[in-house]
Amino acid sequence: MNKRVLLIGLGLIGGSIAMAIKKEHSCTIIGHDISADHANLAKRLSIIDTICTDLQKEAEMADLIVLATPVEETERLLEWFAAFTIPPGALITDVGSTKSRIMEKASSIEDKGITFIGGHPMAGSHKSGPGSAKAHLFENAFYMITPGPETPDQRIEELKDWLKGTHAKFIVMDAEKHDLLTGVVSHFPHVVAASLVRQVEHYSHEHQQVNDLAAGGFKDITRIASSSPVMWKDIIKHNKENILTFIDEWIMEMECVKDLVKSGSDQGLHDYFSGAKQYRDALPIKAKGAITSFYDLYVDIIDDVGVISRVTSILAEKKISITNIRVIEAREDIYGVLRVSFQSEGDRQQAKESLEHLQFTTYIAM
Repeated sequence: MNKRVLLIGLGLIGGSIAMAIKKEHSCTIIGHDISADHANLAKRLSIIDTICTDLQKEAEMADLIVLATPVEETERLLEWFAAFTIPPGALITDVGSTKSRIMEKASSIEDKGITFIGGHPMAGSHKSGPGSAKAHLFENAFYMITPGPETPDQRIEELKDWLKGTHAKFIVMDAEKHDLLTGVVSHFPHVVAASLVRQVEHYSHEHQQVNDLAAGGFKDITRIASSSPVMWKDIIKHNKENILTFIDEWIMEMECVKDLVKSGSDQGLHDYFSGAKQYRDALPIKAKGAITSFYDLYVDIIDDVGVISRVTSILAEKKISITNIRVIEAREDIYGVLRVSFQSEGDRQQAKESLEHLQFTTYIAM
């Protein structure tokens, strides 16, 4: 029997999940989105088979329901689903970045014998919408699965089977642990990045040169502050208690740094930065973590007419897609540095080999 999948939310994540499911399963995917443009585009691209016209009817016929919506919208949908007659054999999952509140909300449908298993694919892109969806978006990325305490193992395996086309690395844990771990390595760093940007913004009102100076390394280390404010507002609200704990700990950490700066201790300052460097350098290089990776390649270039065009032409000939390109430094008669960003490690490595084959010097910053 041809199974039915109801996908609510046809953006980058939802569209990519649909494509991954289609790779491995013969099923009909019915798509729903508040944006008619997204729904129509997903249909034209064959990401979905048909556009949902009656959400309740489709939910009550579905074998799998995927909620690829912002976390607060997912909560509202779960409340709504509690009034539907969804078959007990159906499986419902989501893609939200926080899990505890969603798992609590899901208890209302689990009381009816419907299985909800939380999900969080830890991958993304600077692009959005169904037009950017890719079946391999989650390949080798961590995909967190948060079942309830009473969820049978066979249902967890069923969800993994539905999602096997993602080729992701599944990690099963409870919702509280998920929110703690993603909070410390993803949610809280977004708060810190935003606060750093706001501090620099204050100084920019009195010192115009700040904007020019911040266009280099500062902009690089705060890239995540450019993420969707609507999405991050909801995530921080959902993981409030953990974030407050991390802020208190961060204040204590900054007090320690403040004491080190006050003391002017060579050894103390050296040990502080050395300890941070050692831990950071020991982190996995190629693994996809909680924050979307940036695959940057640095290319030495001479100050010559057409050199940037030559680099991009080489990549175009190899059909290697770039996501961003910027000159880091270029002065007359000396080498400059071109930073080229790619969507994946594979694209970056292919670009590196192609450019070095034509005598360009490239390197990857660790």
